[in-house]
Amino acid sequence: MADKKDIPLEYKGHPLRRKDNMIYYGSMADKYIIVLQVLSSKKEQDMDVADKVSVQLQLTDPDLKSRDRVVKKSEKNSLYAAMDVGSIWLERALGTQKK
Repeated sequence: MADKKDIPLEYKGHPLRRKDNMIYYGSMADKYIIVLQVLSSKKEQDMDVADKVSVQLQLTDPDLKSRDRVVKKSEKNSLYAAMDVGSIWLERALGTQKK
């Protein structure tokens, strides 16, 4: 049986990866990816909860400079709102929106 670490995390059919305060949503094999950055967080009981999150739709082309990769960007007041917007942007950009 596989360990939990071997099972990749997915949201709406796209992979999710986290590194420190950055969350990458989508596959680098696709043309676009969503990059979420937790800018600030607050304490809720004994847990840190994101209260300011940057959302960016980026091209995955490695030949472009990082600032030229950004197609759209926004800031949201929760991780939930950021994921909601990010998933819509990614689906539209990839043309895989469900009808």
